[in-house]
Amino acid sequence: MTKQFRIEHDFLGEKEIPNDVYYGVQTLRALENFKITDIPISIEPKMLQALGYVKKAAALANVDLGVLSEDIGKAIVSACNAVIAGELNDQFVVDAIQGGAGTSTNMNANEVIANKALEILGHEKGQYDIVHPNNHVNCSQSTNDAYPTAFRVALLLIIPKLIDAMQSLSRAFGQKADEFKDVIKMGRTQLQDAVPMNLGQEFGAFATTIREDVQRLEVVKELFYEVNLGATAIGTGINAPPGYAPVAVDHLRKLTRLPLASSADLIEATWDTGAYVQLSGVLRRIAVKLSKICNDLRLLSSGPRAGFNEINLPRMQPGSSIMPGKVNPVIPEVVNQIAFQVIGMDVTVTLASEAGQLQLNVMEPVMAFDLFVMLEMLQRGCRVLEEKCVTGITVNHEHCRQMVMNSIGIVTALNPVIGYEASALIAKEALTSGGSVYDIALEKGLIEKDKLDEIFSIENLMNPKFFRK
Repeated sequence: MTKQFRIEHDFLGEKEIPNDVYYGVQTLRALENFKITDIPISIEPKMLQALGYVKKAAALANVDLGVLSEDIGKAIVSACNAVIAGELNDQFVVDAIQGGAGTSTNMNANEVIANKALEILGHEKGQYDIVHPNNHVNCSQSTNDAYPTAFRVALLLIIPKLIDAMQSLSRAFGQKADEFKDVIKMGRTQLQDAVPMNLGQEFGAFATTIREDVQRLEVVKELFYEVNLGATAIGTGINAPPGYAPVAVDHLRKLTRLPLASSADLIEATWDTGAYVQLSGVLRRIAVKLSKICNDLRLLSSGPRAGFNEINLPRMQPGSSIMPGKVNPVIPEVVNQIAFQVIGMDVTVTLASEAGQLQLNVMEPVMAFDLFVMLEMLQRGCRVLEEKCVTGITVNHEHCRQMVMNSIGIVTALNPVIGYEASALIAKEALTSGGSVYDIALEKGLIEKDKLDEIFSIENLMNPKFFRK
């Protein structure tokens, strides 16, 4: 069957558009211009949903204020509902990385909504004299307020997914902390033996640090409640009817059920990207901490016979094409790599924010792409770390205990009783002779056996009491 086309035009000229698509001429130009990543904006459905909300709120406000007829407004609202429901995701085809401050994304939405509205009204696609992408769908808007507002709404819809994943991971570590609370092990500083602790304390600290970053996310989320819808081109509200901004934001607040508010300074809000930098910084912080935890899991499970071998990670897949029996810590390794990617993207967001000039920052598309990827990767990383690693971790009880009792680090517990100098002599002799701290302390008559036994009891080494001479 021969493919059918329609002719659309903009001020640059005419283009043939496949008749089965809802996008139009400006979207097609963007497709031709921006063959950058081959990743379309539909990679993040929440951004499309947010665009649907913004365009619907604008249409409702325009009808309220009498600048859009009720029949066209109703058709646009119905088309927006289809976008919000995800029914037209495959029509959002422009590259995620694009020039023009998001104009291509905005026009992709305008054209899809216009053509869907035409279809709803019983007309052919491209009959823009009836419903026009700019005159009607984009009425009282500019890319410069519609796109950032949708971006912020999308982030508010996505951030809770990461919060849920982090809370679940924190609970998983907390459960392991309770499971391992009676397992004595050596704590280490600078990769050297330090003093004893229990493995539950180590895993409990992992749970705590993740919970702390959930709090940081909750705080940064509040920055995105302020939007610049109604600012239009640069914040002056040109082409929007009086009172449009508060009416449009009120509709958007009701549609999204988010506590959105109009910025008090629409000029500043149109170019300011500080909230994105703040969020990116929090995501970098989360990535750094997750990577540190994964480094620890890899170290604690290293070996098994020539490493720490304190814990066992779930055996997920064969680890070598040449070494039989080798199993690698692939889940912590992949989370490490997610962290590296997030840290790099944070640099991109920072540079993109700095690159704004005068009344607009044109670099928001790369900020949007990176923040969406960062949020999704971290969310998936937390899930995979929990489900395929943390919940299946087991411990080598006796090995952990033997390392503590053979360690020189336990001599630190004798400091308050025999003093630092005497303790240092014991440590030195134990290091050179290979003898145990316990035996050398007894041999030298520096402490009574009953007290030494009490100090070096498993319970006291895990939960130390203070002893005096």
